[in-house]
Amino acid sequence: MSSVSHPTSSNEGHDGPRGLVGSFGDWIADFGDVVVGNVAALGDLVMFIGATLRWTFTRLPKRETLMPNFYQIGVLSLPVIALTGTFIGMVLAVQSYAQFRALHIETRLGGVINMSLVRELGPVLAATMLAGRVGGSMAAELGTMRVTEQIDALSSMGANPIHYLVVPRFLGCLILIPTLTIMADFMGVVGGWFYSVLLLDIDSHHYWEHSQHMVGMFDVFSGIFKSLFFGAAIALISCHRGFHCAPGAEGVGRAATAAFVHSFVMILAIDLLLGIFLDALYLMIWPEGVSYL
Repeated sequence: MSSVSHPTSSNEGHDGPRGLVGSFGDWIADFGDVVVGNVAALGDLVMFIGATLRWTFTRLPKRETLMPNFYQIGVLSLPVIALTGTFIGMVLAVQSYAQFRALHIETRLGGVINMSLVRELGPVLAATMLAGRVGGSMAAELGTMRVTEQIDALSSMGANPIHYLVVPRFLGCLILIPTLTIMADFMGVVGGWFYSVLLLDIDSHHYWEHSQHMVGMFDVFSGIFKSLFFGAAIALISCHRGFHCAPGAEGVGRAATAAFVHSFVMILAIDLLLGIFLDALYLMIWPEGVSYL
């Protein structure tokens, strides 16, 4: 009598429900590793921010370390900020003119352009340019110092790396970004006026009159107020990515890229939150609002 072989229970478990349970368990484990890693990275960032603020308010860095960073962040950023602001003002004029002309209110174009610049586009674009030009540079520079063990050498000599390397960059971004924002606003206003009045043939008197009625000091203040938070976020995120750079040239490149991407996302998130807060504050101060008609 011949024997008939049957599949073993171990094979059934491998191809059946046990295999599915094992795959699901592996997926849960991988997801948990990602969550734990992100929480740990967030906690490390919070500790990094706390150490930076503690050194900032405890002992300011020396002038020899502040001035080069101020020059790098502020003076060298002026040309790109001014050029960006000018073109943004002209682009707003180009994109808005057709709709305003269809409604026969093209003389109000100046108010809309200048309001958009001082409240949103000026601060956000100035911060974006700063994140691209300065944030990536800071991350790459500090990342190279981490890879070549220069940061470890500072620690071995008794100097605190955060106080010596991070605080000057943090103060440079925090103090100088309002000036860069004002420059972007000014050049955007000039660019919008140039295109609207000289090329679109809008009456200059009405252009400025509607701008004066629609744009107030609160609008200018709100844009500058936002820029302080943008500058702080750019400096802290970029320096943190540089301090935690992976080894090698690839790690430095990834740190610079991550610094810009994370800074840009944080700029948009901060802009949303501060926009909601400032609108609520405006309605609290002026409940009836202001009529632009």
